Amino acid sequence: MHADNLVFLIFVIFTGAAVLATVALYARQSLIVAYILLGALLGPHALGLVEQVALIERIADFGIIFLLFLLGLDLDPQRLLPRLGQALHVTLLSGLAFAGVGFAVAAGFGLGWRDALLVGVAMSFSSTILGLKLLPTTVLHHKHMGEVIISILLLQDILAIVVLIVLQAAGGTGHVGSGLLRTAVALPAVVLLAVLAERYLLYRLLVRFDTIREYIFLVAIGWCLGLAHLAAAAGLSHEVGAFIAGVALARRPIALYITDSLKPLRDFFLILFFFALGAAFDPAALDRALWPALAAGGALLVLKPWLFSHLLRRVHEEAALAREAGVRLGQVSEFSLLVALVGVQAGVLGQTAAEIIQLTVLATFVVSSYYIVMRYPTPIAVSDRLRRD
Repeated sequence: MHADNLVFLIFVIFTGAAVLATVALYARQSLIVAYILLGALLGPHALGLVEQVALIERIADFGIIFLLFLLGLDLDPQRLLPRLGQALHVTLLSGLAFAGVGFAVAAGFGLGWRDALLVGVAMSFSSTILGLKLLPTTVLHHKHMGEVIISILLLQDILAIVVLIVLQAAGGTGHVGSGLLRTAVALPAVVLLAVLAERYLLYRLLVRFDTIREYIFLVAIGWCLGLAHLAAAAGLSHEVGAFIAGVALARRPIALYITDSLKPLRDFFLILFFFALGAAFDPAALDRALWPALAAGGALLVLKPWLFSHLLRRVHEEAALAREAGVRLGQVSEFSLLVALVGVQAGVLGQTAAEIIQLTVLATFVVSSYYIVMRYPTPIAVSDRLRRD
């Protein structure tokens, strides 16, 4: 692609986002919804001003990587590990229930058992991006909420990676057992390497040159992307590597400065992510997937907040915290889009089932983000009373 075309893409996306965001704020709507609608409007299936959706998606992947890195920076492992047992209980029980709902809806609309099963699996995850993007990180919002949500999302992401390995193996690209074994070996190896490199090299460099802000900024980005690439080469994912890179630095005081420095960079790429999500939607899929997606999305938007709240109260969380965490986890995940893509590529998922997953993700993103922004503290709240960063 010529540089002029790329400049035009960025111009159209961010100028359009600025205009539509202004309209959304006056209308007291969520900015995330504005970005998704802008993508649907300017994408190849509508006005066609932006046709290189695949390119935008690849660039937007950096937003997810930086988001996971900043998530790790906010997590001191000594605080997180004691909560993993409770999170595992909540994650497994809720995942089975949501998968059952997705399977029942898909089967009820005539899909075969295999397609229905994969639709159900895709419905069991909540969005890491929305969960973290809409969660305040300052002391104005208590840290315990973040620990609860992050521990659940972390376990869900690990389960999603396992599902992707199984799908790839089912499509003839590998063996399930060897893939899982590779993950079991690679994860602790990457963690150990990150801990050693941070302790004996990275932190000493940051302390030595801590007065040079540009250097800290560059080293933080290099550390994040380096661990992301290492994890991907080891058979994990870029996002897992970025998360490990953040956690390795989380106990250091400089983590707070790095978090503040990288937030604008994260937001730049996440705007592209939500734009690409809307641009990839094909209105032709409405004929085949609209009613199943509305049924699944409507059921999950009601069931997810209620069940998460119930399960969190069972593990002795306060009622108010449990209700809010349930709402913040009340959508379907971007990992579900990846499950649909890999399933179709592997030949184990039909096109209609994939479209149901995609439309359900889009619908729950819009409704859930709107409700959260209007009711709970978020960095992009329309109300000054609820705006927290």
